Amino acid sequence: MKIATWNVNGIRARQSQLFDWLAAEQPDIVCLQEIKASLDQLTFELRDMEGYWSYWHGDKGYSGVAVLVKKSLVGALPICSHPTFDFEQRIVCASVPLAPRSLGEGGSPAGDVMIASVYVPNGGKDFDAKMRFLEALESFVAEAERDQKLIILCGDLNVALAERDIHPKLQKPNQIGARPEERALLARIISRGLVDVHRSFEPDNDNLFTWWAPWRNQKERNIGWRIDYVLASKAIAERAASATVQREIGSSDHGPVVVNFNFG
Repeated sequence: MKIATWNVNGIRARQSQLFDWLAAEQPDIVCLQEIKASLDQLTFELRDMEGYWSYWHGDKGYSGVAVLVKKSLVGALPICSHPTFDFEQRIVCASVPLAPRSLGEGGSPAGDVMIASVYVPNGGKDFDAKMRFLEALESFVAEAERDQKLIILCGDLNVALAERDIHPKLQKPNQIGARPEERALLARIISRGLVDVHRSFEPDNDNLFTWWAPWRNQKERNIGWRIDYVLASKAIAERAASATVQREIGSSDHGPVVVNFNFG
């Protein structure tokens, strides 16, 4: 089972790149962020995507998230929902029958996994709103843990968890995305029964980044931040087989993060 998350930074500008990448990569589930388009702005090819069920949750020109699920995986579009704290089209959840019953002991009897595509505000214009969103996200994950629901939270969380998640050339005191209170909140979210899957595969990699400013060839030079995550319930994370970031893909300032799971 291949799950990917990608901040496309405008789906209309990246449509052909998305289609090429889907054809080559063949992910089973894709979480997209910053689609920056309402449903009526999407092309027919996006709204009725070949081989995928798609759920788009966006508005004109800003924010927005989506979930794509392979039709060969499920017979119909999974039930999608939005937590009460959703604003500016920043989170969508899809319940997908991925896990065997053995993974869901005491939890979801069907072994469904809740897939969440999330775009956290970057906080530059309203830092308090970012903190409120992260606090609500923590409560959301804590509730899932309490109810023993399996969850895979994917997306652009706009927080570098540790200093090593920012290239040394970009580290500055008290910058948004790296403030102690943000990092503490993200750490608390992960502590609610989740695993930072990508970091678990590359614990010693100090050059593991997912976002690069679009100037001075920073993407080509890999001078960036790690702010895109796949966070999974421990029972799910134990089935992870690999995790990679695809810096060379597309013209977005983010690279897709791809995780393979063994659910056999």
